[in-house]
Amino acid sequence: MFMTSLLSGSVLGSILIATVGYGGNLLFGVLAVISLIGMGELYKVVDVQRKALGVTGYLGALVYYALLYTDRMEWMTAFTILFLVVVMAVYVFTFPAFRTEQVMVTFFGLFYVAVMLSYVYQTRMLPDGGVAVWLILLSSWGCDTCAYCVGMLIGKHKMAPRLSPKKSVEGGVGGVLGAALLGALFSLAMNQWGGADVDPLFYAVICGVGGVISQIGDLAASAIKRNHNVKDYGKLIPGHGGILDRFDSVIFTAPVIYYLAWLIG
Repeated sequence: MFMTSLLSGSVLGSILIATVGYGGNLLFGVLAVISLIGMGELYKVVDVQRKALGVTGYLGALVYYALLYTDRMEWMTAFTILFLVVVMAVYVFTFPAFRTEQVMVTFFGLFYVAVMLSYVYQTRMLPDGGVAVWLILLSSWGCDTCAYCVGMLIGKHKMAPRLSPKKSVEGGVGGVLGAALLGALFSLAMNQWGGADVDPLFYAVICGVGGVISQIGDLAASAIKRNHNVKDYGKLIPGHGGILDRFDSVIFTAPVIYYLAWLIG
């Protein structure tokens, strides 16, 4: 199992690094596909992935990505209202086929998965996005790795025992500090070899904040699974589960990094 996880993780990491590094339409398309798969995993939890509500959610995601691609985000509020109206129309005209919870998850899933993940692309498209986008991965997966190592070494106090029994307070703190350190080291490397001119303290703070948010995203995904007695969202990535199992922290970190980089940059 360890070798399977290591191999699949390495392949996923290599593909992601190449995709994020290239950016542009390739990154946009990959994120759109990942979003649809992730929404399908979430919709499967409430049994709407292949039903009218699920199809409505997928179409909503495609419309959202079309707005993003054509730079028509000023229509976002109108789109949100229209999407809600369409979801509710499906609900009432197929009643009693769906429960209220299924309707709410359909609406929620578009924003939780597709909109939040799209901020990876939006960060990449910022003036300094070629550098800033990597902070998303450092503060999510970097934090997760550091938290795991510190937790294994000195973890004693449970962070959220009913959600994730293996996570510890010590591991959480170690993950945030580790993410901050990775951000500082990354800035130094980019200044030295990448021709950048960024403040290591600034990147350390961004990754530290991102590390805190990433753990909330991780636990939020776990809470949804626990509520529905689901171990993994899917089996797409051997040894890791589904898209949401691997990108649960990225979903929360990406918008935070985007706005921090946009505000300060």
